[in-house]
Amino acid sequence: MALHNPPTTTEMQVTSIRFERKLIDKLKALAGNQGYQSLVREVLWDYVRQQAEEPNFPIDRQQIRAIMPAEAQRQEKCMLTGNVIQPHEEMWMAYTVNSQLFPLSEAGISLLEKSATSTPKPDS
Repeated sequence: MALHNPPTTTEMQVTSIRFERKLIDKLKALAGNQGYQSLVREVLWDYVRQQAEEPNFPIDRQQIRAIMPAEAQRQEKCMLTGNVIQPHEEMWMAYTVNSQLFPLSEAGISLLEKSATSTPKPDS
C-alpha cells in the first residue's frame, strides 16, 4: 500500500542523521529490497500523517483483511475520520494486506460499512 509517492531522488534534499550501526543493520534486514533509507522515510511520513489534524491515510476497503475490537491505551487518531480516540475508549484496529494496523473510531467503522453497502458487488 503506497501511501506516499516520493519524488525522484534529484528532488530530495540530502540530510545527515546519525544511527547506531546495530540500528542500521536491523533496518536493512527489515527493509529487504526496499532499502533502509526508503524504509526510514516511509516511517517518518507515517508519523507526520498520524500527527496531522486531518486524516491523510485513506484506507481502501479492499486492503483490509480484518477488523478487531480494541481499547485505546493512549490517545489515537482514526485513520479514516481523524477523530481523536481517548485512552481507555473502545476503538477498532484495521489489519491490512500489508500487515499494518490502523486505529479506527466508531465513526470510521460506520464509514466502512456505508462504503461496503454502496460498493457494487462483482458479478458471479
